[in-house]
Amino acid sequence: MDSTRVTEQPTSYERPDPGATPADTPGAFPPASAPAHGPGSTSSSSPSPSPPSSVPASPAVSASSAASGTAGPGAEHSQPHTGQESGPETHRPRPVSEGIPPQPAGGRKPDVHDHPAADHPPTAPPAPRGAPDEQTDREQTDRERADQDRGSQGHGSQDPAPQDGSAPAPDGPERRTGQITPPGKPTPMRRDGDRLRFVGAATRRIARGIDLEEIVMGLCRATVPTFADTILVYLREPLPVGDERPTGPLVLRLRRSDRIPAERDTEGGFVPAAAPARSELDSIGSERCTVRPGSALAEVLRGVRPVFTDAPAARAALPELLGEGAESDVPDGQRAILAPLRGRRRVIGAALFLRGPERIAFEADDLLVAAQLATHSALGIDKAVLYGREAYIADELQRTMLPENLPRCTGVRLASRYLPAAETARVGGDWYDAIPLPGSRVALVVGDVMGHSMTSAAIMGQLRTTAQTLAGLDLPPQEVLHHLDEQAQRLGADRMATCLYAVYDPVAHRITIANAGHPPPILLPLGGRAEVLRVPAGAPIGVGGVDFEAVELDAPAGATLLLYTDGLVESRLRDVWTGIDQLRDRLAATAQLTGPDHPPPLEALCDEVLDMLGPGDRDDDIALLAARFDGIAPNDVAYWFLEPEDAAPGRARRLARKALSRWGMEDLSDSVELLVSEVVTNAVRYASRPVTLRLLRTDVLRCEVGDDVPQLPRLRQARATDEGGRGLYLVNRLARRWGATRLSTGKVVWFELNHGN
Repeated sequence: MDSTRVTEQPTSYERPDPGATPADTPGAFPPASAPAHGPGSTSSSSPSPSPPSSVPASPAVSASSAASGTAGPGAEHSQPHTGQESGPETHRPRPVSEGIPPQPAGGRKPDVHDHPAADHPPTAPPAPRGAPDEQTDREQTDRERADQDRGSQGHGSQDPAPQDGSAPAPDGPERRTGQITPPGKPTPMRRDGDRLRFVGAATRRIARGIDLEEIVMGLCRATVPTFADTILVYLREPLPVGDERPTGPLVLRLRRSDRIPAERDTEGGFVPAAAPARSELDSIGSERCTVRPGSALAEVLRGVRPVFTDAPAARAALPELLGEGAESDVPDGQRAILAPLRGRRRVIGAALFLRGPERIAFEADDLLVAAQLATHSALGIDKAVLYGREAYIADELQRTMLPENLPRCTGVRLASRYLPAAETARVGGDWYDAIPLPGSRVALVVGDVMGHSMTSAAIMGQLRTTAQTLAGLDLPPQEVLHHLDEQAQRLGADRMATCLYAVYDPVAHRITIANAGHPPPILLPLGGRAEVLRVPAGAPIGVGGVDFEAVELDAPAGATLLLYTDGLVESRLRDVWTGIDQLRDRLAATAQLTGPDHPPPLEALCDEVLDMLGPGDRDDDIALLAARFDGIAPNDVAYWFLEPEDAAPGRARRLARKALSRWGMEDLSDSVELLVSEVVTNAVRYASRPVTLRLLRTDVLRCEVGDDVPQLPRLRQARATDEGGRGLYLVNRLARRWGATRLSTGKVVWFELNHGN
């Protein structure tokens, strides 16, 4: 036996020739050409020559064949194991249906002498006939693996030359169409693999966007220059949200237009050979167009599928989309694709992909690529619009639930902070509020509804509105909590919340506090040590049947009161009281930095308090309200009782003039006497008890007149024949601000004047 010549054992993973006899080996390749052998001839005595396009056998397989002493069929069907391709003719053919013989490599027609049963006995053991599905699966897996190996050689790579030194065979026919592949052109299977990789990379890039701009930018960046030289993205204006039915005509606006950049983006896909120069593509595209019903553009958009612009319908739609005359700048031939963008319910825009004349034109399979890009982009835009609406609703809900700006109250300065539990859920159940009350007082409220969901936020909004209404009635703090408890029970059996309600009086320098299961406030006196106020805890709101107790404490000028929710002091790493002690120590340390005579700035104090939270040390929403008590000095307050009689207005004018003279504000005497006379006259006319008159000197001059009549006065335009009704008109014209507030014992009418009046 000649040991210098061995042949490769044929693989058993190929579909057998349908023309073979039952004695033929299933899965054996038929030889392309072979000399006839006698029945007694062997491989050692009659070596058969190899065809010119044969590939050397793998060493491992050759050694195995030599050891077994068998010879395989022709070497042109041997499969190399080096991971390289020797030419199109070495590709393993696709499985064909029964009755259609496979085409030999190189485009040669099959010959009757090529039948394996005529000359060659089977050289491989027959495969089990009872498992055709397993054999087909193995064939398909082997082919897919071979295609992946071929695609991993890189874009535009050429097939390696045969290892035996022979010249490469001409390109074979295209597997699906049967057309001859031109020299230098990548094989169709390799081009399909490039398209799949490009679509995968592009869809991943588009899916990374969470808002509208990111998705449109992802589409443009993934497309240019890998798939097209220019892309124009038109979106509906305005974009419909969810199931909303758009009104008015369909208007498309150019959302983004990208051209090929100087630096190439080679992320996935098939990249053109060179960057084209600036051309007429740079001037294509109008900013806005209106789609007329029944027009060519409307029909193209209704068709949903991408089309080449050389089609008559698409060519007629370009002037409407790009503007009159701009369609002439679109390259001729299959160099432009118009792809409608369809969301879940309706068309929301269109994308125009363009290639320059110096680049290879689009192919039919590129329409599938454009369809994938358009589908993923449109669905992403649809979801981004929905997400934007949800984020807008959440932001609006938060802004309406919490005060946008804290009021400027006499004798007190305020600062606040709010931190949601997470950025994705920016609304929770914590709230704070500052409500001006009659008599220059202010109500300070901090509450916490259990949970930090949208339901908690809705309940919080209702409780905050109820607290504002009750504060306007000037009810005591314990009565406010009692009514809040009743409201929470009406909202549901499991609607529970904690709340702390405090009323500060800057004239009396006192504060009244009632608590409903909330963490106690901390008072930081001027030059003193921070202390936790002893306030009865009470039961949470919503329990029902519980009495609330209020305590009245001193509020010295320069002191700071800190109200907060449990998210600031409680976490998985510490309990509530440990957090309260740490907060008190932080406030004391901050106060020492400014000295005993100067309180720390409120804004800086709030930031310093929040800095005590470490990374991952926050599990709940945080609401923080800080109040600096400035108070009103006794010598800046003038207070009188007036009997409800006809002489009361004259006496009120004299008392006001004396107080202004004592304060050095004689320039306001005329205005104050006129306004005080009008307001006191109206109060005396209906009051049955003494009327109160109070003047407060702060940054403005404030006058307050109280009586026991609950009806609030209303501003109206008096007729020429009316004897009254002009008092509030004068107040509205001369005063800086004015108002009327109902009390539990009556009402207070007040007005303010600037010092310069």
